[in-house]
Formats: sequence, structure tokens, C-alpha cells
Amino acid sequence: MPHQFSTLTFTGDVAEVQREMGSRPANEKLTERGPANDTFGPYERAFIAARDGFYLSTIGATGWPYIQFRGGPTGFLSIRDDRTLAYADVTGNRQYITTGNLRGNQRAALFLMDYPHQTRLKLLANVEVIPWSKAPDWKAELKLSQRSRPERVVLLHLAAFDWNCPQHIPQRWTIEELKQTTFFERIESLEQEVRTLKVALAEAQKPHP
Repeated sequence: MPHQFSTLTFTGDVAEVQREMGSRPANEKLTERGPANDTFGPYERAFIAARDGFYLSTIGATGWPYIQFRGGPTGFLSIRDDRTLAYADVTGNRQYITTGNLRGNQRAALFLMDYPHQTRLKLLANVEVIPWSKAPDWKAELKLSQRSRPERVVLLHLAAFDWNCPQHIPQRWTIEELKQTTFFERIESLEQEVRTLKVALAEAQKPHP
């Protein structure tokens, strides 16, 4: 089976640019003989389970794309099977642009980022939206942030995925990620040192009788 991600994304216009830039032979070979990348393997499952957010792109009736960030507790993007993901879509700013776009075009693209390790997983998916009141019983398994109010279950039916080159991904850490490194310990140590020095300085500046 050909590489599904490039089969779907290397359109005629894209192929034309690839020929202009001299990369078409390599990309053509990838399309014809690359891995299918249309089912989640163990590595993809582990990567997805460790994420606490992702970027979701949809297309509106005007033809303009719209990108939204979705965040939640680690693992809120649930792996239902080797081709399906799900998450609880909760009340936000109530503009409903993504939800509305999906009524006209069920195709979406996702970026799942791991900034500390400069890794990006790209997904193409067909999206199914189910009102929370009509969602399957397993909706109770979906992780929610405290005080969030779910409005619907979003199912992402995988069309293809691809891993991205890490070259231009900046390294960034959340507080929780920093706590798992020596950086956080060093910060705490420096903060304690500053507090100690402030106390010593205050004592030194006290007037002596």
C-alpha cells in the first residue's frame, strides 16, 4: 500500500513545486513505497497518550482555514482503536467555528507537538461530532479538566499520519515537564539561595546598637 499521507497531500500543484525545487523524485518514491501510515502503531499510541494538547485545522464554507488549540489533562485525546481517536469537546468562547466548519466539511488536520523532544505528529482525519447527551456510554472514560462542561464527543477517524522533521521545532517546556528534569530542581535551588541571601542582607543592614 502506498504512503497515505503523501497520497492525500501531494496534489498536482504540490508535485509541480517539488519538481521545480528538485525534490520530486524522492517524494515520488515515498508516495509509492513508503509506509502506509494509516493505522496507529505502539509508538504513535504512546506519543498521543502523553499529549495534553493539539492544534486542529478545519475549513469553512468561505474556503478559509481555521486553526484551534485543544487542551486538557494528559491523555484527554483518547485512543479508541488503531484508527480512531476521541475527546470531549467542552464549553469555550461559544463561537463554535470549528464545530460549524465540520458540518460542511468533515476533514481536519492535526498537529500534536512534543516541544521538549522537538517532535511533531501530523494527522489527517475525518471527523464525527456527537452531542454529549447522545454519545456512547464510554464517554465517561474521557478525561476532563476540572470545572469543564462537555458539550459533545468528537471522533477522529484516521486517514493518514506522518512524522515531521524536528529541525525547526523550538524546545519549550511546561511546568509539569520541567518538574521531571534537573532544570526545575536548579530553579528551586537558586530561588532558595536568593531567599537566603535576602535574609542575610537584611540582617547586615540592621542598625547596630
